[in-house]
Amino acid sequence: MSPATTGIVDLRSDTVTRPTAAMRRAMAEAEVGDDWYGDDPTVNRLQDAAAEATGRQAAIYLPTGTLCNQIAVHAFVRAGRFVVCESTSHVGGTEAASSAALSGIAFHRVPGRSAGLLDADQVAAALVPDPYDVDVTDLVTLENTHQRGGGSVMPVASVAAIAAVCAGRKVPLYLDGARIFNAAVATGVTVTDYAARVDAMMFCLSKGLGAPIGSLLVGDAEFIREARRLKVLYGAAWRQAGIMAAAGLIALAEGPKRLHEDHANARRLALGVAEIVPEAVDPAATATNIVFADVTGTGHDVGEWRQRLAGHGVLVTMVAGRIRMLTHADVTAADVDTALAAWRKVAADLGAGAVSAAG
Repeated sequence: MSPATTGIVDLRSDTVTRPTAAMRRAMAEAEVGDDWYGDDPTVNRLQDAAAEATGRQAAIYLPTGTLCNQIAVHAFVRAGRFVVCESTSHVGGTEAASSAALSGIAFHRVPGRSAGLLDADQVAAALVPDPYDVDVTDLVTLENTHQRGGGSVMPVASVAAIAAVCAGRKVPLYLDGARIFNAAVATGVTVTDYAARVDAMMFCLSKGLGAPIGSLLVGDAEFIREARRLKVLYGAAWRQAGIMAAAGLIALAEGPKRLHEDHANARRLALGVAEIVPEAVDPAATATNIVFADVTGTGHDVGEWRQRLAGHGVLVTMVAGRIRMLTHADVTAADVDTALAAWRKVAADLGAGAVSAAG
């Protein structure tokens, strides 16, 4: 059933979108082969389209963004060596145990100076060689947009400056671009502008672009050749994956065109929550489709806010002690109104925020 049918406004993530009618038709009619042998024509078309969209030599279609990241770090980093990342990044937090188990690597986590974003000076300091040649860094990773930073965007110039530092140290630079199309829309550049500055990059089809499953890892031909080997090694060889790739082709072609709508809805959501619960949200920090609300100042537990919002039909998540809300293809302007009405009701019920003061 669609969100409109259920009456639920699902803001937990932009991964919760349902396939469109066009995607479902394409999936039902997809031409398929066996991707283990490389002969699924729809998968091959998607990989070619991803390489073209990012300006890179080759791409590989994988089930998840996490698998893209894990394959990339395994390809770039030797066991017992370090990856430099921002301290709240997905790859260095949620995925750290995966990297330890699969690749035997560790992370040098550097707190971003603003909204989870590293700068070139911080990366240069992190790459100063260990005088005893014990701690060796093989890779620098960036996350753009930065999820825990509230969907913050790193400009192309900043990526280029960090790339120059990495090149000077002969350390590759990898971009976790799960929402890189959001970053491109927010900054008015192309995804190729970002992809050209890094050694390899991944992006998700299943987030803002609206596909039901899948991510793409892109880079030069030799890197993708090794990535294909690791895909099989990690047990991720697809068979008739063209059924899913058919939806991915539509997401890649059509999804970026409407991301500005998600950003506008997120800004309106942030402004509305800031009016209802002052100081919980900084609307100016909402650059893309992610809104964080810190309700700890209301005297009520974040879990209670989440449960009460769910009681009014609005689903949110809790991340690092804050409420997280994401707009996406299944969230309309009317849904934002519904979400804000729920916030008002919960604030009134809890005697919190401007609603209580006005009442």
